This record gives sequence, structure tokens and C-alpha cells, in this order.
Amino acid sequence: MVATAALAFGIAGAATAAVTLTANIDAIDADAALAGVERPDEPTPTDPHAGTPMNLVLMGSDTRDGANGNFASSEGTGGARSDTTMVLHLSADRSRVELVSIPRDTTVDIPTCVTSSGSKTAPWRDTKFNAAFSQGYTTGGDIASGALCTLQTVEKLTGVRMNGFVVVDFAGFQTMIDALDGVDICIPEDISAPEAGNLTLAAGQQRLDGGTALQFARARKGEGLGDGSDISRIGRQQQLMSSLANTVLGKNLLTDAPALLQFLGATTSSLTMSQNVKDGLTGLAYSLRDVRPDTITFMTVPWGTDPNNAANVVWTDEAETVWENLRQDVPVTTPTDGATPAPSNSSAADPSDAAPTQAAAPAPAETKEAGKEAFTSADVTAVCG
Repeated sequence: MVATAALAFGIAGAATAAVTLTANIDAIDADAALAGVERPDEPTPTDPHAGTPMNLVLMGSDTRDGANGNFASSEGTGGARSDTTMVLHLSADRSRVELVSIPRDTTVDIPTCVTSSGSKTAPWRDTKFNAAFSQGYTTGGDIASGALCTLQTVEKLTGVRMNGFVVVDFAGFQTMIDALDGVDICIPEDISAPEAGNLTLAAGQQRLDGGTALQFARARKGEGLGDGSDISRIGRQQQLMSSLANTVLGKNLLTDAPALLQFLGATTSSLTMSQNVKDGLTGLAYSLRDVRPDTITFMTVPWGTDPNNAANVVWTDEAETVWENLRQDVPVTTPTDGATPAPSNSSAADPSDAAPTQAAAPAPAETKEAGKEAFTSADVTAVCG
């Protein structure tokens, strides 16, 4: 969602979008009004990280603070967690966008984290991955501290440098979907999830509004939701995000100024991000202008059941291959033709290093567990069948 919004922002034109989104002021579409007038060329936004790959930690926060309390019961759910976490990789040549989901129930060791105020958290061994966000939030007292601890934990676990973070919460998620007038998605079987706001969906093609999309993204237990695990939920979230990307990139949103600005307004007002990402967002977004659904890949870090806790998962040996691919800036999955692509203008310390063995995505027929199949947004269609 964040990557799609950034892409849309870049294509919209920085000057018009920035002025419109800065404040609630009377405005006129100057570009449209002056369409027949000869004018100087508009400066091209500069990507501050041009020529180098970027890795961002994307998080969905379940904090009940502020407007978020309207979207879920706060009983027994104090603090905040990142029940959805992905590593977003942007290739150096900006031709690929890859998102790797990290299951919240991964058994990990959380390091000592520095918060936004400079205070430090206590380390935590053998706990769930999403406790990192909670640990930072509790110690630092803000969303940024939760995000910083998650980022530091990801770097410790993967050995991959993260260039920043972005966080979206309940209210922001719903507002972004509603700004698009909903998103189309194919529901494979009837869903009945009383614990997710009494979510009820019939099998087939459905258009979800913001509230229903939020319930769908959060739903874990109920009929039609697989085994009730977080892994199954990850698969549905990836499907929803893919459909969102298709909605923005595959329709007239990018040429419909009012609808585009409504979407961008909803997006920019509901995100928490590191300052370096915010400062370079316009240029970065512009450099991603050629990204399309077939170049946006989703996958989940390779995992297996934790032998010491059946409710948790642990990363398998193949996970290191995924992270090494990100370090070397090569695709995280093996192309169907079996060819090994060269690094995409990799910023690795030694460019002569051979590309690592790539983690192959299993064919659909071989995939028995949700969340283990890599796919692109182009693989997800709005129409069932």
C-alpha cells in the first residue's frame, strides 16, 4: 500500500500534490487551467538514493490510541504490536519491488533497542517477533520507538541494512481503501469470522470497502479462513495488497486528479515514517514510475514449525538465501526459465562476488501451506476463476 501510494505521488507531480496536501486551502488546478500556455519544463524530482538498492520495514500497527479505538475493542489489548511486518526491497535500477513478509509468531531474540528519545529497551530471548514493536512502544512511548525496535530486530536477524521504516494503523488502512471506493478481491470460499467484527463474506468476486477490508486483513479465526494461523492471514493480506496495487496502477486513478489527491491525502495523513524516507519520498516515487503489477513480488520468509513451541514458527535455512539475495540485489525468486539474473546495479562491497543461489518459489500445485508461494501482483485478478 505504501509503495503504491508513493508511486502514485511521484506520477501525480510533486508541486501540485504537495501544495494540495499541505493544508486545507482553496485551490485551483493550475496545470489544467494553463494547459494551452507555453511554460518552462517542470524540474524532475531527484531520487536521493539513485543507483543503490533500498530496504524499508513496513509495519501495520494495532495500537488502539486515538481514532484507532473506533475500529476494534481495546479490552485486553493495551500497548501496540506490529501484527503485519514486511521488508520492502527496491532494486537499484528501480525495476523491481519485492515484499517479504515476516510472520509475527516467529521465535526470535530481540536485541537491546534504542528508542526515539534515546532510551534503551531490555533484550528479550525466545519470544514472538512482533514483541519487538511492543517493547519499543512501551519503553519509548510512541509509534516511532516501536518501529525503531522492529527495524533494529530485523537488521539483527537478517544482516541486511534497512534504510528506514513506514507504519500504517487501523484508521489509516480503512481510510486508504475508502479513498479508492473499495478494492476488488476474489473470495475462494464463504467466510464467517465472529471475532473479526462479525465479518461475513460470500464466496466469489467481492468489492470490499475500507471497514470490511480491515476486518478481512485482521481476520484469523473462523470459517473459510484456513487453519486460523497468522501464516494463513499473511497470505490473505498479500492478496489484498496485490489487489490494491492493481486498483491503483490498472485503472484511471493516475490520470484522475481529484481521486488521486483524495487517495494521497488519506495516505499521507495516516503514516508514520522515518525522516530520511519522508525527505526523499518525492524523488524516490518518481524513480519508481515504471513499476507495474508484474514487477511487484510478494513472498513470506521460508519458515517451519518451531520444535519447542507448535504455536510459533522458525526460519529455515532457505531464509538466509532470501536475505542474501536482498543484500546482493538480485530477485528473491528463481525466474521460470531457470536463468540466473545479474545483480541490478548492486551496491555490494565487492561487485565481483557471484550472485547467490536464489530461493525458488514452489509451483502452486506444490504449495500446501498458505503464505509459502511467491507471486506478483499481476498473478492476482479481481475476477474469480
